[in-house]
Amino acid sequence: MTELEAILRNGVPGAPGAGDAVFPPPFDTEAATAAGLVDVAYALLDTPVGELLLAATARGLVRIAYPGSGSWDEVLESLASQISPRVLAAPKRLDEARRELDEYFAGRRHEFELPLDWRLSSGFTRRVLRATARIPYGQTSSYGQVATAAGSPRGHRAAGNALGANPIPIVVPCHRVLRTGGALGGYGGGPERKQALLEIERG
Repeated sequence: MTELEAILRNGVPGAPGAGDAVFPPPFDTEAATAAGLVDVAYALLDTPVGELLLAATARGLVRIAYPGSGSWDEVLESLASQISPRVLAAPKRLDEARRELDEYFAGRRHEFELPLDWRLSSGFTRRVLRATARIPYGQTSSYGQVATAAGSPRGHRAAGNALGANPIPIVVPCHRVLRTGGALGGYGGGPERKQALLEIERG
């Protein structure tokens, strides 16, 4: 449970009656969102490559996390520290992202139309990720080509590190970046997921 969820359920710490209930009362996530109390909304999504955690801000989709990224609590704590402690499960805020990802995994969507919040990357890493976002569905690129597109032709190793830190995998398709010669290379979600995503795009 995030800090915001705890407050909404139990009241502000120290306030009269806060935490008195044996069973915490339900809270209205839509009302909390409408009241501007939610800076980061998140939801879970079951997919062929495992359950994903999706998170969005008012700017757009900011995070997609694989189970291997640590526990969900760790992911949420990272979002709270990097963006805002006002993090709340609000699945309706992620409806469009979940729909587009469902279509992608079903082979019906070849391009995402989601607004993205790039704040979790900067500098060379962001340039690499933006270049990666332009790789078309079903095609691949190399680490060197992505580094060149990001303005550093000799920075293929740094490009690999940038891709490993991609906060929005799948939508920013770092799985489409391979080693020179076609070997898979690394992937934050693991090589099996990288292979699975490439196979989905091969039809």
